[in-house]
Amino acid sequence: MIKFAKATCADAQQLTEVQIKTFDDDSRRFFGKPNGGPPGYDSVKFQLDMMEQGIYYKILDEDTIIGGIIIFRSKNGHYNLGRIYVDPDYQNRGVGTKAVNFLENELPDAQVWNLDTPMVATRNHHFYEKLGYVRTGDDGVDQHLYEKKMAQ
Repeated sequence: MIKFAKATCADAQQLTEVQIKTFDDDSRRFFGKPNGGPPGYDSVKFQLDMMEQGIYYKILDEDTIIGGIIIFRSKNGHYNLGRIYVDPDYQNRGVGTKAVNFLENELPDAQVWNLDTPMVATRNHHFYEKLGYVRTGDDGVDQHLYEKKMAQ
């Protein structure tokens, strides 16, 4: 059963391991490189910093960490989905959709959600668009920008 809980310092190593597995898989799939990912994806210290700077949830299958969600409140009613990741062994099973639905229910004050995702990650584009996100532009480098306005 998939569930969500606030990440703790004790989870940092496992979260790092899941991110390495997830983003290295994406790197091979989308970039043709053996490894790589967003800044800090392979750092325990980064996980700990994100727990202090943002809101960090772990995604669990029973008691096993299979992913994570990092969000930031940018101003009242505005949130940024900084990172969402799911172990490749659990992808295409609805876990990401459950995670986004969890966030929207957990933070009912959210009026606007923003995120960015790599231009080459077409699977991500489809995922976010399916959930009501609208592409608003690009960052001028390699990311598509998305936004979702919540019904109030």
